[in-house]
Amino acid sequence: MFERIMIPTDGSKFAARSEDVTMEIAKKFNSTVVAVHIIDEKLIYPFEVLEDEGKSILKKVRERAEKEDLAIEEVLIVGSPIHDMAKIVKKTKSDLVIIGTHGKTGLEKLILGSVAESALKTVQVPLLLVK
Repeated sequence: MFERIMIPTDGSKFAARSEDVTMEIAKKFNSTVVAVHIIDEKLIYPFEVLEDEGKSILKKVRERAEKEDLAIEEVLIVGSPIHDMAKIVKKTKSDLVIIGTHGKTGLEKLILGSVAESALKTVQVPLLLVK
């Protein structure tokens, strides 16, 4: 049913919850896990630091998938987590996206934006939000 399950991850506890769900669903459908980390183009840290952090985050997901005997692909890109999700889904040919939500509301959401909300509006494949 789901051949390729994309999991955007920032290494947070919210992303870890979505990883739990992703691994379970991937096992049931023998799916490939597509772990994605987007280096936000707006961040001003040295690129090497952000790249190392992204690689470390993806490595943890890869190790977890390998323990579950799941196929995994890693994608590390520079872009906008809010604006590029639909493009990444298409490029990776994912047919399900599982994304953790921080549950921000009000002013905090207005200032920071919402990756999950943007994905709901733009992604053309099934999307599962995990709180």
